[in-house]
Amino acid sequence: MLLTEKKTIVGWNLDILGMEYRVRPAKEGVFIEINDPTEGWLSLFGANSRGDFVGMPTCWPFDERSDPTGDSENIIMLDIDLLLQKKTLQEILAIAKDKKVCSVPGVTYMSSLSDRDGNVLHIIPGQGYKYYEKTDHATLTNFSPFKQDAEQHPWMGWDRYHKAEAMIQALGDDFFADDCFTVLKEVSQEVCPTVVSMVYDVSDKTVFWCENRNRSRIESLQF
Repeated sequence: MLLTEKKTIVGWNLDILGMEYRVRPAKEGVFIEINDPTEGWLSLFGANSRGDFVGMPTCWPFDERSDPTGDSENIIMLDIDLLLQKKTLQEILAIAKDKKVCSVPGVTYMSSLSDRDGNVLHIIPGQGYKYYEKTDHATLTNFSPFKQDAEQHPWMGWDRYHKAEAMIQALGDDFFADDCFTVLKEVSQEVCPTVVSMVYDVSDKTVFWCENRNRSRIESLQF
């Protein structure tokens, strides 16, 4: 989620099941890393000191058009390149415009990206992209913005999307990091548990996060 007026604030819940993760704060960013059996610890989600934010929700239902082909760009590598500041959001946008972007076999991961200027980029492999230039806000959960609710899946989060939208609209310009955590709490999950909730106040250059929905232990890092 992102809201920009006098400030830029991004919030996101990481909901995973059966994966080993860790939160790694560093001077370059706050990285949520997943322990891959082959590659080891991968920085897949989080915020960097330049003002970029990277989320990579699973898009339900799976769309076979996202499976890799020989000439496609991998969504995971694009996300990592933005998070580690190897590419800018505008460079990722240019790739999404000109090339096919794929996910991994059998799973449609999509990008939810933003930069310090309040630009938002959603990439849905095999379907396309949505770019919002300095938008007032953007909300995304586990469904394709191209399909909306045309295809149903129990994990798509249609109800969470509308709950978040209503809360953000009601708060309007009076939206701060605490408000963002309130929204994240209301749309958190337990079946596929929310393991990290993260809020990035880009204007204040501060990242806040808590683990396992425990808002009494919010940690922070200011760049």
